[in-house]
Amino acid sequence: MTATLPERRSLLGPAVRVFEHHLLVYRRVWKSNVLGSVIRPLLYVLGMGLGVGSLVDDGPRADTALEGLTYFEFFAPAIMATTAMQILTNDALWPIRGGFVWFGTYHNQRATPIDAGDVVTGVLLWHLAKGVLSAGGVAVVLLLFDGTRTAALLPAVVFAAFAGIAYSAPLIAFSASRETDLAYPNIQRFVIVPMFLFSGAFYPIDQLPGWMQTVTRLTPIWHGVELCRGVVHGSLEFVNGAGHLAYLLVWLVVGYVLSRRVFTAKLGV
Repeated sequence: MTATLPERRSLLGPAVRVFEHHLLVYRRVWKSNVLGSVIRPLLYVLGMGLGVGSLVDDGPRADTALEGLTYFEFFAPAIMATTAMQILTNDALWPIRGGFVWFGTYHNQRATPIDAGDVVTGVLLWHLAKGVLSAGGVAVVLLLFDGTRTAALLPAVVFAAFAGIAYSAPLIAFSASRETDLAYPNIQRFVIVPMFLFSGAFYPIDQLPGWMQTVTRLTPIWHGVELCRGVVHGSLEFVNGAGHLAYLLVWLVVGYVLSRRVFTAKLGV
């Protein structure tokens, strides 16, 4: 009589099933999502990058204020990071509550051999993919313009996606721990929007007061903006780039650990 070997558990197998669930849902709405990922950044680029940019470029300090870049060249790559941030922070709020309360998705998944950690991993894998899709839509727009038509848009898409999940990972833990969704709009208004405005996407942060520069450098989005802008224009040094990426990964890891704890408390081990 031969003994059967225990079945090996794949490291990402169950999490991939969670990812596939999100992908199947996305197939129903992908057209409107992809269209929004292209149209919105196109309007940003035309209105801010070219419209406002023409005024900035005619200013008295145009040659030095933006380190030799036109305003369009300065502004456009940053939109990749801010777009991923905005989309993924929204996905880390109400959809997470929906998975627990409105649709019961996570409880249904937990009723299978998928555990709470797999659910979190699968959600973050989907957020990473959604960040790539969102930033990729911006990259398609930037290919239309000479100042940003470069193969370096490919790594910029990845950097932007990591900037997005650096926000969504801790926000998933926050959303899952709330009893109501009353705090969600305030997170958008008083946390995400100010970070977007002071991220360095619209102007160099050395234009801000000293204490605000320090605060800005502590936000993940500033690091994402610096990565995208630097790699697109070939000014990103290895040490600086590694530092920016490491900072984003710290936020991701901390958010992942916290999310696993909250999901495990709500769904069981």
